[in-house]
This record gives sequence, C-alpha cells and structure tokens, in this order.
Amino acid sequence: MTDKNDKGPSQHHASLVTHGGRDPFAAHGFVNTPVYRGSTVLFPSYEKLIAYDQRYTYGRNTTPTTDALCEAIRLLEGGEFTVLATSGLHAVSTAILSFVEAGDEILMTDSVYYPTRRFCDQVLSRIGVKTVYYDPLVGGGIADLITDKTRLVFTECPGSQSFEMQDIPAITAAAHARDVWVLLDNTWATPIYFRAFEHGVDVSIQSATKYIVGHADALLGSITSNARAAEKIKRTSIALGNATGSEETFLGLRGLRTLEVRLRRHYQSGLEIARWLDERAEVAEVLHPALPDARGHDIWKRDFLGATGLFSILLKPVSNEALAAMLDHLKYFGMGYSWGGYESLIVPFDCRSYRTATTWNPEGPALRLHIGLEHVEDLKSDLAAGFERMSAA
Repeated sequence: MTDKNDKGPSQHHASLVTHGGRDPFAAHGFVNTPVYRGSTVLFPSYEKLIAYDQRYTYGRNTTPTTDALCEAIRLLEGGEFTVLATSGLHAVSTAILSFVEAGDEILMTDSVYYPTRRFCDQVLSRIGVKTVYYDPLVGGGIADLITDKTRLVFTECPGSQSFEMQDIPAITAAAHARDVWVLLDNTWATPIYFRAFEHGVDVSIQSATKYIVGHADALLGSITSNARAAEKIKRTSIALGNATGSEETFLGLRGLRTLEVRLRRHYQSGLEIARWLDERAEVAEVLHPALPDARGHDIWKRDFLGATGLFSILLKPVSNEALAAMLDHLKYFGMGYSWGGYESLIVPFDCRSYRTATTWNPEGPALRLHIGLEHVEDLKSDLAAGFERMSAA
C-alpha cells in the first residue's frame, strides 16, 4: 500500500515549501500542522521518565509544530539540521556562540547587519572573543586574515544596506583550508535563490521574520547546519533555552507555504522598480545586484538563482528638508524597519559611523527600499510624486 504522506523526493522549491514538514494524516487529515501550546509533556511510565525516552519531553525543547517548520526549512536549505530562534538576531547570536570560546577570534564582514555588529562589540567582547572586521569584497584574500585563533568567518551576501556581493565559494575554500567554519546570513536570498551548502557554507542563518513569515506579523529566526556543525548548533541552542512561541511558529509555517510564489513577485517587481530608478535624474546609483551594471553583478549572476525585493539607492546631494518632503507623504511606501512583508517600505540609512574596515561616503543620501506586492505602477507613481516634492523643496 502506498503511504499517502510519502510524496517522494523533490528538488523543486515550489513543492518543498508546499509539502515540507507536513503530515496531514498524523493530524486527522487536516492539511496544516496543529498549533501545540504548552510546557509540560507527560510520560506514560517511571521508566520512560527516567530514561527521557520519548519524542517530546518538554515544550521548550521541541513540539510537533516546531518540528514541522524545522523540517520544512531543512529540506528547503538542503542542510542536515535546523533549529528555530525567536528572531533573526537571536539566530545569529546562537550560531556564533556555538563555535567560540574565550581567546578566540572571528572574522566579520564590515557590511554586516548593524545589530549583529552590536552583538559582537558588546557581548562577544565581554566573554573574551575578538571580532576582526574585514572588507566584504576580500574574496579568497580572507586567507591572509586567518590566524591560529580564528574560529569562524561570518558572511552576509549581499551586505546589509550597502549590498556588497561576497565571493562565498572563494571565502569558504580559503577558510576550510585552515579548518575555519563559515557562517552565512542568507536572509536576503533565502535558500530559493542561494544554495548555501552547495557553495561550501557550514551554517545558513535566516531572519524568518522577513520572507518566510512574509506578512510582517511575527518574529522568527532559523539556523540550518551541515552534518559537521549540527551537534554544536543543537547543544548551544538547548543550553541557551532557545524556544520559539507556538503562534509565531505557526505563522512561519503559514508564510512558508507561499514563499516561492511571493519571492517571484518580489523579484520581478523589485527589478522593475530598480530599472526605473536607474533612469531617474535624482538617483546617482542603484545598489541592486541583478542590474547588469551594478557592483557585484558578476557574482550574483554566477552564484544566485534570483533576487528579492530589497535593494538600496544613492541619491544625488539634497538637503534633509528636501529628503523629508519626499518621504513624509508617500502613500504606498511606509517608513519602518524590517522588510520581507507584503508591504513596500523605505528608510534612509548612513553606514559611516559604524564601518571600520571599509569606508562609506556617498555624496548624497542613501535609501533602502523593500518592494512589496503592490502594483508596480502605483509604486512608481508614489516615488515619482515624492521626487517632485523633493525637487520643489
């Protein structure tokens, strides 16, 4: 008899996100994994209790709901082991702490997400772990920065805000030659558009708050590792008391089911808006790796399978008053942090105060845009009206 739950192997992302982690007939035929809430899990006997001999032992460790999302993400990533975290930053910090101890050093890309930098400077430094920031464009030259104390290289591709494209295969080759771990924040591309483990990465991290949840209504993170790193990640996650909320986990599962479809729309709309902005007189440069003339396009074209809705632009010099006139009255673009939801967002940023290995000094203001699921003509009209207000001011 054929098992109705056995769909067989699939390498197609659309099928993986639709069916990964689901077992409807273990839930009385309901297609969605139920939300399991609770801390206490009962054991049927003294012998089982003492031996800790059953699949679920305590709500903090795992539940059928968290198992479902972990398995779905693991399949999508193509890794060996996945654990959830309460946010993307929590996933980053848990992953780093899995490999370091006092006296160690880590190599951190200078273009990293600022809260990750803050964790390194304010927390790792207190426990005797040194962070050395490096030029994200170093590629295989990372070998020259590795010392006997280096335990891991942390990458983020593209770079947060400034969108530098890192040569991940070159970095992993150089790091592994010295037995150094490589971690990647893969939130921007997700495993659908960047296959981290196929490019040599040991640990792939996502802020699932962004594209996996996809609806701007939950905070969640994920850490997926290869077989070599799995035990380290698992042990640290348990020791830190890592436990994701039942509702947030369910929202992650719900969002994951439409991830492939939504990403296609973000990709198409984002690229169309990027091309339109590239022709605007007010824009000095568009930092979108899928544009043929963009910095790092050659790496994107070689290693990536697509792009998403997040990119940045550099404006020609204007006053703060003119910039405020543009941003304050946008109709479809909200001003708020995070991204990856259905809604379009826009925020100004300035990396100058926290770059240490590289310099960031554009002539005009920088804006990061997330292109949501609205119609692109409405988004163009909204931005065009904003540029008119900026020019008038």
